[in-house]
Amino acid sequence: MSKQELKILGQDGDGACCGALATAPLDEEQAADLAKVFKALGDPVRLRLMSMIASREGGEVCVCELTPAFDLSQPTISHHLKLLRQAGLIDCERRGTWVYYWVLPTALDRLAGFLAVPQAAKASA
Repeated sequence: MSKQELKILGQDGDGACCGALATAPLDEEQAADLAKVFKALGDPVRLRLMSMIASREGGEVCVCELTPAFDLSQPTISHHLKLLRQAGLIDCERRGTWVYYWVLPTALDRLAGFLAVPQAAKASA
């Protein structure tokens, strides 16, 4: 994956990236931006990391608790976490020696809103 920064969805001032999948087609820019977020989630390690962070009681988790769950080196785990941060899905804060991570609920809400199927579309299916 390239080292370019990923554009965080919904950071264009109006708070929304795009409509729901079933309401209107995406334009090229919206599709490219959204694809970057899905690419970040498309790796099994990153998907597990997201799940571990999101499901953590208290809403945050220390990297020291994430690393032992994988048969990967600490730098590799840090790289995966960095990609999730660049995609705008998680954020972190250094506290002394350790870094603590949490999910950004607005990013997940935007993804959920995009994937949601309106009730009218469900009824006609």
